Amino acid sequence: MEHFKLRLAASHMLAPTVRHLAFEREDGAAFAFVPGQFLQIHFHYADGKPTKRSYSVATIGDGKGPVQRIEIAVSYVEGGAATELLSTLDEGGTIEASGPYGRFCLMDGDTNARYLLVATGTGVTPYRAMLPQIRTLTRSRGCTFALVYGARNESELLYGEEFEAFAREVPGFTFHPCLSRTPRAVPRPHDRHGRAQVALGELGPNAATDIAYLCGNPNMVDEAFAMLKEAGLPVPHIRREKYVSSR
Repeated sequence: MEHFKLRLAASHMLAPTVRHLAFEREDGAAFAFVPGQFLQIHFHYADGKPTKRSYSVATIGDGKGPVQRIEIAVSYVEGGAATELLSTLDEGGTIEASGPYGRFCLMDGDTNARYLLVATGTGVTPYRAMLPQIRTLTRSRGCTFALVYGARNESELLYGEEFEAFAREVPGFTFHPCLSRTPRAVPRPHDRHGRAQVALGELGPNAATDIAYLCGNPNMVDEAFAMLKEAGLPVPHIRREKYVSSR
């Protein structure tokens, strides 16, 4: 797998503890990836021991060709080595990376009527990258997509306004924010108070029509997986990616 240097081109805070970072390859080459894939950032602990962290690519490309910017969302973990590196990286600063990796992607051979996309935290980033493909699939196959997104409060709904806007624009896509701690001051029609599993259950998972994608907190992924299996979904139709925060 190819290793390359990335230079930070732009960044902003998405939430109180989440930073959106946009990189370009230092050699100027484009980055080819399939929405849903991730890259690895390589660095060293303070004692010199090498380590790496994985981040889903959040870039909205056209899903067909390489992109110039590689965007990721990074959660800050107290005392985390990757947090130290990526929270203090200034624009123009460089890091080592490799990729893309992973198969958490929309598959050409699927014939289902509906996709259930479930996420918590930064686990929503691969779905952001998939938006152009989702737009195409709703037209070409007539399938629908329901994005269920669990967060503690409104400030932690990463890219929430982008998903709301996309839902207004693409009739086959619905966005279901689940706020487990604090509801919005002005709730929106699809808002739910509770965890992502609540909205997932309300959507009535159906083995005959659905394929599900689960990404984020391991507990949510495990619980949603059990719920979908109980609803009769075959295991190949429940695609999972767990986000484990490590120091």
